[in-house]
Amino acid sequence: MENFIPDIYQKNIYDIDYSKLKKMGIKCLLFDLDNTLVPVKTDAPTKKVKELFLFLEQDFKLIILSNSNRKRLIPFKEGLNVDVAASAHKPFKKKYLKIMELYKFKEHQIAAIGDQLLTDIYGANKVGITSILINPIGEYEKIWTKINRFFEGFVYRKLKRKNILIKGKYYE
Repeated sequence: MENFIPDIYQKNIYDIDYSKLKKMGIKCLLFDLDNTLVPVKTDAPTKKVKELFLFLEQDFKLIILSNSNRKRLIPFKEGLNVDVAASAHKPFKKKYLKIMELYKFKEHQIAAIGDQLLTDIYGANKVGITSILINPIGEYEKIWTKINRFFEGFVYRKLKRKNILIKGKYYE
């Protein structure tokens, strides 16, 4: 169960203390796309996301790491001027390790931010990088995400019984 426990849990990407991450030695932020940066049906970055990325790019290498295909990620790559890793197959380690090798980052220099325990948090924890959970920002989800959410419910309930992870009880 410990692989499902995020290092940090915040309401959304705007509530994360990025200065604290910088002080921790984080140099690269891996953002999930759907229901982390934008709702699933949003086809381009919002003004608010663009402003956040402009601020963050001063201190961090920003990469969108998504299970979505490359076509879905192109408007975000171009609109945010960031690198993307499409079809990541999270929680499998391959894309995380490829990013570490390609950009020469160590585990302790990377944080992954996402809205799902079974893909984003589990994947990050499996490779030993800082994992940051946020609440999903949209209600619509694809069928595979709905299936993941069903199983995620069991994990949340078990962690809540142990008073480890409670929805809405944020921590750094």
